[in-house]
Amino acid sequence: MKDIHKSEKLHGVCYEIRGPVMEQASRMEEEGHRIMKLNIGNPAPFGFNAPDEILQDVIYNLSQAQGYVESKGLFAARKAIMHECQILGVPGVDIDDIYLGNGVSELISMSTQALLNNGDEMLLPMPNYPLWMAATNLTGAKPVLYRCDEQAGWLPDIDDIKSKITPRTRGIVVINPNNPTGAVYPKALLEQIVEVAQQHNLVIFADEIYSKILYDDAEFTPMGTLAHDVLCLTFNGLSKSYRLAGFRSGWMIVSGAKQRARGFIEGMDILSSMRLCGNVPAMFAVQTALGGYQSIKDLVLPGGRLREQRDLAWQMLNDIPGVSCVKPQGAIYMFPRIDLDRHKIENDEKFVLDFLRQEKILLVQGSAFHWDAPDHLRIVFLPRVDDLSHAIERLGSFLERYTG
Repeated sequence: MKDIHKSEKLHGVCYEIRGPVMEQASRMEEEGHRIMKLNIGNPAPFGFNAPDEILQDVIYNLSQAQGYVESKGLFAARKAIMHECQILGVPGVDIDDIYLGNGVSELISMSTQALLNNGDEMLLPMPNYPLWMAATNLTGAKPVLYRCDEQAGWLPDIDDIKSKITPRTRGIVVINPNNPTGAVYPKALLEQIVEVAQQHNLVIFADEIYSKILYDDAEFTPMGTLAHDVLCLTFNGLSKSYRLAGFRSGWMIVSGAKQRARGFIEGMDILSSMRLCGNVPAMFAVQTALGGYQSIKDLVLPGGRLREQRDLAWQMLNDIPGVSCVKPQGAIYMFPRIDLDRHKIENDEKFVLDFLRQEKILLVQGSAFHWDAPDHLRIVFLPRVDDLSHAIERLGSFLERYTG
């Protein structure tokens, strides 16, 4: 009998954060090894618990969450998100402009499927969160990478964006605060991106899942407050700021030039209806989360646990000979650069795999985020300071003796 093969539509689709290195880590765990996982932004295993009032409201409403709800989501949850838009200054957002999904991941896939045809092009940042690349590939469209400049604090290069636009370009993805670099984009830069999108009739996909995780004097500007004459899709959710990654509760907001996008919006409505609805119990967390005490602020201000761990990780990484790291202004990641003249790394996936096998610590190689050289790693700084110190010390020691 013939072998059964995967669909050709999956050619080029991958998600390396859970790729071969993660598979090796799973095998090692099955053999009894304890692995420190610095590969994924999953707050709960590191003791970052959700506020009790959110969990209590979900439990209280479980009996009301047994059936399907309207395909776009629970009315009260969408009303709370609409109110959040009003507070942030995003104009013209109605209840019907808001879609709730099983995490932002589902909504990214849904929106790209609704927009892109075979041969279309989508502008993505380099480096980028790999789901955007996978979702674009799955539609049959072509991902086109625009460079974020490490020397400029990992900000997007506007000239490079302009140079990558062709008649087939349909949209641009902006991840702010950025994963994996932690960059927070200034308003003036976002205005330039909006201007480019307006000139070329592009849809803006604004991934803002880390919008409340900000350090120092970083200021976050919602893209929807600037994109008035451009169609803007904004993605956010409960996973990071509210430490509820396992609830898989995210939302997408449609704003801006909605009048020119009726066909596209109809397509998203069709796909939203096909999955019946998102995870209903988790929808009962949204109103309480957005309307309650924003405990994330306690974690990012001076003396807060996330702030302390960011400062420690950044200092320790820069103290390693041959390693440099731009200080993240947001999110929960470091994206350090390794000097390849000093450290002989030719294959960054092999490096993190060798590091895992020897030190039992799991990182992600920079190429998993579609960076074009083997000279970066992404490190999650969620562990407590003792564990984080140990991991970075072991990384420095490993780098010094690594021969490839």
